[in-house]
Amino acid sequence: MFQEIIAFITLGIALTFLGKKLFFKKKKSKKCGTDDCDCH
Repeated sequence: MFQEIIAFITLGIALTFLGKKLFFKKKKSKKCGTDDCDCH
């Protein structure tokens, strides 16, 4: 029981981290960041 809870929490944290990493990567490649490049 306790191991299952820890496993689900770890899985949730890992998926959240990967999701944020992929989301920000896609967002950054679609739109130009104000700090990175001057495309306006």
